[in-house]
Amino acid sequence: MLWKGRRQSDNIEDQRGQGGGLGGGLGGGPGQFRIPIGGRVGGGGISGIVILIVLFFVLKAIGIDPWQVLGDGGLDDGSGQITQSQPMSPSGDQSGANDEMKQFVATVLAETEDVWSGIFKANGMTYQDPKLVLFSGQVRSACGFASAASGPFYCPGDRKVYLDMSFFRQLSQQFGASGDFANAYVIAHEVGHHVQNLIGVLPKFNQMRQSMSEVDANHMSMQVELQADCFAGVWGHYTDQKGILERGDLEDALNAAKQIGDDTLQKKMQGYVVPESFNHGTSAQRQKWFAAGFKSGKLSDCDTFNNPI
Repeated sequence: MLWKGRRQSDNIEDQRGQGGGLGGGLGGGPGQFRIPIGGRVGGGGISGIVILIVLFFVLKAIGIDPWQVLGDGGLDDGSGQITQSQPMSPSGDQSGANDEMKQFVATVLAETEDVWSGIFKANGMTYQDPKLVLFSGQVRSACGFASAASGPFYCPGDRKVYLDMSFFRQLSQQFGASGDFANAYVIAHEVGHHVQNLIGVLPKFNQMRQSMSEVDANHMSMQVELQADCFAGVWGHYTDQKGILERGDLEDALNAAKQIGDDTLQKKMQGYVVPESFNHGTSAQRQKWFAAGFKSGKLSDCDTFNNPI
């Protein structure tokens, strides 16, 4: 992906290293729309973090630096992920020196701004840019606390995309999905949720699911998530027209969609799948809808609500 030297968005809020406190960062809050990622299956997460919190304050009270005792500035939050106390770059450097990746994120966000502004204008509407918050470890949003273990997410309450860039490293090393366009797909998917928020899809979904059964809500959640995949594909279509994409980029994005499908994740995490619990879509579905948007660039081809998913 030929992203260097292009415009970078000013709508980046860099909160890395600020932290959100030790409490509450155990997962996605209500109303968050996120990329699902694997963690340890089973219970024990809450008891584990309670012990760590008690240990933290006991060590601090007796004058011992708890970060040194716990090692590498990180806490296991019980999900198999590490909550970092310092910014960690996608390459694994525990420092703030990941400017190039920040520039990449800002460039991709700028490209989404340009594409969606044009699409909205063509349809007689005005696109309102979202903010993208970079954080490390955990963060507080209008949708509540979230940790890096939750994956990237969009909060309609404050119209912001939240991203811990260590997710890109996890996407590559743990899930085997690497490449600039694979990372760009993740950002474009969350921006796709912002588009849904602006056109009324998310508010309607949040209202309807309050009276739905869990199975029905999961099914509608899949429709919402797959439409966001399709919107990411629409963005990719116009990005390709600009000559930014290189050979193999589309395959990288499709592979990322495959690796974070509900069925693939569940099989990887627990060895079996529970279809009625799917809420993002299978690998095949996620690839199908991203490819549909990428091929046509038309929002009309992203109607996951009135077409079989």
